[in-house]
Amino acid sequence: MANDKNSFISGEGLGGEDKLFVSHVADMVSICERTCSSRFSAFLTEGEAALAERFLRYEGFSHFMMWGGFEGAQRVMLGVFGEYEEPMAEEFPLAAVKFRFRECDSLSHRDFLGSLMSLGITRNQIGDIICSEGRAYALLTRAAAEQAVFIEKIGRVGVKCAYADSDEKIVRNDKFSEISGTVASLRLDCVVGTATRLSREKSCALIRSGSVSVNHGVTESVSDTLKEGDVLSVRGFGRYILSSVGDRTKKDRIHIVIKKYI
Repeated sequence: MANDKNSFISGEGLGGEDKLFVSHVADMVSICERTCSSRFSAFLTEGEAALAERFLRYEGFSHFMMWGGFEGAQRVMLGVFGEYEEPMAEEFPLAAVKFRFRECDSLSHRDFLGSLMSLGITRNQIGDIICSEGRAYALLTRAAAEQAVFIEKIGRVGVKCAYADSDEKIVRNDKFSEISGTVASLRLDCVVGTATRLSREKSCALIRSGSVSVNHGVTESVSDTLKEGDVLSVRGFGRYILSSVGDRTKKDRIHIVIKKYI
């Protein structure tokens, strides 16, 4: 595997933390194959999850699963499984902690994250945090959850904590603004220009500076072609989804709808 790992790292032009991360994933697979037992990562960023998946597919290793505690989670764990093991969500060492508080109290993702980390819980022990009126869920490693269930206050707001029931449905409650427009093509520079309202020249400069990610991986190619459902991150502007690609206009331009996370 070492030769393939090094070829992948070289081909992707990886260095620093990304290089170390790929080596860690390779070690997980090596131990899994040697011991015929599953191995799990901590919670990954979306970029790390995308990089891990690219590497595993490059290696031809398909016995893995990404899971963050519910469908659509952004922060996930990587699980690699032995040849005779069935990848299952139930095997992942994570738990959902439910917080209840008065609906008149306003608590944000940042409030919960700060309180959890003040206990000595590290960022990679924390998955998604979903906040709504009077209720929030935090996806945590099992060890972190054992600490979190004893929290009585988030900031100055009193809360009641418990493990979420296994059958509770957790869903993201992301909010979006909608941007509609037409583009000459689905090239990255065209779509970035529509999303940010920048000129094509400035959009190209952003991309070439490494300020744009597509599906959680940085790209510097202005001519990459996007498709419906692709996720864009533009440094200094925000995060977007190419929500729909419509018909062509009489002037042969393409109708698109972009959703911006707010």
